[in-house]
Amino acid sequence: MPALQVRPFRRADRDQLTELINAHVAAVVPGVSVSVNTVLSALERQPDEFITDPWVSERTTLVAEQRDHVVAAAHLLRYRADDEVGPRHRDIGEIDWFVCRPPASFWPDSDEAGDLLMSACLAQLARWGVRARYASGELPAPAVYGLPRAWPHIRARYERAGFRHTGGTEVILIASVADLPRHEPRPGVRVRRTLGECGTRLTAYADGHALGFIEVDTALSRPERHTRGTGLADIGNLHVEPAAYGEGVEHWLFGQAARWLRLCGADRLLAYESADDRAMIDRLTAAGFLELTRTDRGWEHRPG
Repeated sequence: MPALQVRPFRRADRDQLTELINAHVAAVVPGVSVSVNTVLSALERQPDEFITDPWVSERTTLVAEQRDHVVAAAHLLRYRADDEVGPRHRDIGEIDWFVCRPPASFWPDSDEAGDLLMSACLAQLARWGVRARYASGELPAPAVYGLPRAWPHIRARYERAGFRHTGGTEVILIASVADLPRHEPRPGVRVRRTLGECGTRLTAYADGHALGFIEVDTALSRPERHTRGTGLADIGNLHVEPAAYGEGVEHWLFGQAARWLRLCGADRLLAYESADDRAMIDRLTAAGFLELTRTDRGWEHRPG
């Protein structure tokens, strides 16, 4: 059996790396995959992270290879130490994502490959001499961030290496647009469509006063980046004025959003909520959402 080796990513690895990344994405979000172009672009910069990405001073991608096949890979970031960088990111090193084949008969050495790659990641962080070491699972795909519960093999590897979960947990929910409340006329209430902070905003008005709004983002799957998942959208913001609680405004807004999403060709809608906000999660499930997974954010290296 050829020996495992860990080495820097080469452009010739792009198809195998994309396949490995898509296998992990598929375990989190149904029907979504990313293109080779998306993966290669994300190795160079993260345009969606317009605040933190300019703070990155170094990026490196490592792969574990056996039998000319990439069986594990990791992408590491080093953040600058100057005053322009936010305090949390200043002079830190991070495993931005780590993917590895789970143990299987076809890849009997995947555990060894993952451990070898993790050792190389920790060695790189040590060479950078950063003040703190963090880890995550921020693959370049919608709703794949933190460390999803669908990746127990990655969680086990982080924990064996000394990473501990120190942040919060978020619940990722999904609904079929067809299962959302139907659009129904509501006497005295009209909807106004505008550009919001996180997508298209649909605001409910009555007697000249805003009752609440929902924002939906249908630009998650830009055609030059994603090969599948074009029918996916997410909730950027949802707000109901306290005075309008109990009046069904929220369900009416979901109906308006569903009508708009059908016109956009979107058939699935994502939502993200803190696991501590049980009331909001219950409101979403009552509107047709299902829990997709939970993801744990904030992993810090604390060995010993």
